[in-house]
Amino acid sequence: MYQQRLPRDRLLTAEFAQRLGAVGATLKPQSVSAFVNRRGQVIRVAIGNPMEAQIPLLELPRQGAERLSGIRCISTQYSTREPGQKTLLAMALQRLDALVTLHVTGEGSVGKQGRGAAGFVSTVHLSHLVPAAGDRWSVSPPLQLGAAIEENFLDLVEGLESEFSRLYSARQVDGKRDRAVLVGLLTAGHTQDQLEERLSELELLVDSAGGDVLEALWQRRDTLHPKTAIGPGKVQELALLVQDVGANMVVFDRELSPSQVRTLEDRVGVRALDRTEVILDIFAQRARSRAGKLQVELAQLEYLMPRLAGRGRTMSRLGGGIGTRGPGETKLEMERRGIQRRIALLQKQVNELQAHRRRLRQRRQQRDIPTIAIVGYTNAGKSTLLNALTASDAYAADRLFATLDPTTRRLQLDADTPLLLTDTVGFMTELPPQLVDAFRATLEEVTEADALLHVVDLSHPSWLEQIEAVDKLLDDMTVATGPRQLVFNKIDRVPAEQQTLVAEKYPRSLQVSATERLNFDTLLEVLGRFAQRATLKAV
Repeated sequence: MYQQRLPRDRLLTAEFAQRLGAVGATLKPQSVSAFVNRRGQVIRVAIGNPMEAQIPLLELPRQGAERLSGIRCISTQYSTREPGQKTLLAMALQRLDALVTLHVTGEGSVGKQGRGAAGFVSTVHLSHLVPAAGDRWSVSPPLQLGAAIEENFLDLVEGLESEFSRLYSARQVDGKRDRAVLVGLLTAGHTQDQLEERLSELELLVDSAGGDVLEALWQRRDTLHPKTAIGPGKVQELALLVQDVGANMVVFDRELSPSQVRTLEDRVGVRALDRTEVILDIFAQRARSRAGKLQVELAQLEYLMPRLAGRGRTMSRLGGGIGTRGPGETKLEMERRGIQRRIALLQKQVNELQAHRRRLRQRRQQRDIPTIAIVGYTNAGKSTLLNALTASDAYAADRLFATLDPTTRRLQLDADTPLLLTDTVGFMTELPPQLVDAFRATLEEVTEADALLHVVDLSHPSWLEQIEAVDKLLDDMTVATGPRQLVFNKIDRVPAEQQTLVAEKYPRSLQVSATERLNFDTLLEVLGRFAQRATLKAV
């Protein structure tokens, strides 16, 4: 079959159809599927229907919502019924140019050039994808073999791709940004509102990383599927959605195992990322100082180490045989060994950075200047509050993880009361452990502060859950025993009724607006009391 060659402008020939039909008749009731490219070359022949014999999505030569794969499938079927749902789904998943189903009779013969006293193929069904909304594919009524042979293949695919391209251009987003589909899982113990909040936060993360979210889907599961996190049916739905919207990645709302990432990429055909990888990417983009870059690289390498296997053909093993065995190392092992050396070097440099910052803190403590750390959920307005209090110009933006490196500024409350305010990296629910470890030098600014200002974005719909997330992270750290002050920020964006309810629920809290400088007098009084307490304690 691999030696057969089809004309460029024809779906198939009588000779090819009867030869494939003869194989199908021999193997009944098993199907046989042949995949042919647009040059007319047979690139794959396998026993099984198009779903069982399908080409892995990552191996398809053409991909994208605006075009087809450039491959057609010709498959045998030992009945005259039209192709089943699974067969048509395989056509859609692979974005085949066309699917030709040959209905094989019980007996026949093939002579020279494929002609015999009785052919093996009785009728043919021709199926192809449909660009318009509604039905995903079109299936012809039973055709005689001669009618299928006369079908102009090039006119068919060119017309389909022209329409697909037109529809794709109509919804096209910025071509320089990644296009993502979000995937959420509603597991036991969580509510629909919590899932929606996770997906909303994940969308903000993707946007901060430089991507556009095109669609989102979710599934309710008691436990995660060990191979794909979501179920097999949902994986197929995800693959079709990725094709429909033209996404080039899928992003999950939880951490995936290395094997889950590899399986998902094979079955969906695009990159599969988890929440941790998106956060690491944001940190890599935002790191400006040498210290920040060191810690980000360390976190990324620690995340990458268990995920090396399957990361592209460059990680595959060397072939066995003469001249390839050498010392016995594989490319994968060499890559892992190199990363381990780099991790050890970065760890040493981070330790040196940690010691350097400890010396700086000791100098500040020797001058008896109290230090207060500003902590809180990412994008709560910590940097804006620091700038407003100290009249400084530290970088602040309405985006997640705008601040990575600790920023310390001096605040002179009065002639005799200086104070140091330190802005820290924003916290987040389920912050990747690699980041917590890598940023321990940064977080030590929190652990050794005389007091903490816990800043909360009161305008955020999940401000209560954010308070709980930050409190949990702080409780898990070896934090100094100094007091914590809850400060609700952005009160200019919420109604007075909500402010009243919050004041009743948290009577010792403060409510301010960093941008409008509201209630700063009360905040400065609290800071003054913290400074006096820290000074007396030092004495």
